[in-house]
Amino acid sequence: MRAFVQIQGTIVAPEEPSEWDPTSPRLWLLFSGLAGARIQGGGVIDGSGSKWWANSCKIDHSMQCKGAPTAMTIDSCRGVRVRNLRLQNAQQMHLTVSRSRDVRLAGVRVEAPEDSPNTDGIHVADSSAVTIQGCRIGTGDDCISISNGSFAVRMKDIECGPGHGISIGSLGQGGSYAAVEGVALDGARISRAQNGVRIKTWQGGAGYVRNVRFANVLVDDVDHPIVIDQFYCDARSPCHNQTSNVRVSNVMFRNITGTARQPEAIRLACSDAVPCSDIVLSDINLLREDGAEVQTICNCAKGFDNGRVRPAADCLRTSPCGGMSPADEAMDKEAAPPVRHTEL
Repeated sequence: MRAFVQIQGTIVAPEEPSEWDPTSPRLWLLFSGLAGARIQGGGVIDGSGSKWWANSCKIDHSMQCKGAPTAMTIDSCRGVRVRNLRLQNAQQMHLTVSRSRDVRLAGVRVEAPEDSPNTDGIHVADSSAVTIQGCRIGTGDDCISISNGSFAVRMKDIECGPGHGISIGSLGQGGSYAAVEGVALDGARISRAQNGVRIKTWQGGAGYVRNVRFANVLVDDVDHPIVIDQFYCDARSPCHNQTSNVRVSNVMFRNITGTARQPEAIRLACSDAVPCSDIVLSDINLLREDGAEVQTICNCAKGFDNGRVRPAADCLRTSPCGGMSPADEAMDKEAAPPVRHTEL
């Protein structure tokens, strides 16, 4: 028999961090090992996160950095469907899908203050064939974040803002290996956000991000609408330059239009040693709110532009960095874990 969960009323987490179960420091509501379950809303999941945020090292720099609970976790599941849930004020992340396959999230609404730290809306990790559709997310971090081990993730009709945008990453922290493939976004409105669509990796990591498509995105009052950042560093002290990185290839940004708050609307900051390759900008139209022109900034990003692209992206063709050697290509293929492909 398939499990059916109806969430009504308001489920409220303990307000005081000291009241939390020390044996479960990173979890609150956990759905684990389910097959074909249906979880639907009508009510509210409230993480009571304000005191957790006050104790965050990103708010109080004297505090030690440590994790906080995720409001809702779907772990080691398959065939799960989640509809019309509302989550708010999570201690840290709001909804995580991990180690799962064939999960569909529809009509999920997430709300947290713009200054709440690490409050990602929907986070996907070590999962495949995940669909996120018709969701409205505004938080203090990424609206949607897609991390290591994620394959065939489809997003459609997403409303994002405020927050840090829709992101793949961060990947490769601490020299780790990461693999993400087959991510597609078709239709989003991103407003009052730091970024629009973004890929972020740490120096020193390994692995790959490939076969990614961000399409049909309207940005409104966004700092940097299009970002690839292979120099990501979310640390108290500066990150040291390193030669290795997670390889980024075959990424398309198509039909992305709207307004940017910063002059550098498109930032393609790729590694000198591991350049980005096959980056495509197609039908892009970005301006400042006052109508002023913006810029495309490239470092070691190789690819081409197609159709009307504003601001111009000539730097995609003139990058001076070298490409992948045949030996590197062979090593990259051998290191890649097996992937089950799903139609996007």
